[in-house]
Amino acid sequence: MSAPSPIDQIAERVERLLVRHEEMRRTNALLVQQVDALTRERDALRARLTTARTRIDAMLERLPPEPAPDADASTPTSAAP
Repeated sequence: MSAPSPIDQIAERVERLLVRHEEMRRTNALLVQQVDALTRERDALRARLTTARTRIDAMLERLPPEPAPDADASTPTSAAP
């Protein structure tokens, strides 16, 4: 069998490049889908975090104010037997 001609070698290489190009296009499309899904998930988590922070802030507002430090020192915490 004779060695392939330069044209045949180039044609084979072009074919391999086209196959590789198509693989890369499919991989890129999958990665774009992944990025989109992760972006949506991140946005949903951020929204949940904001909601949780708002609820916690509202709960903290409803708590009674802390007593002054001086009042704690003058009040006995336990009776000695």
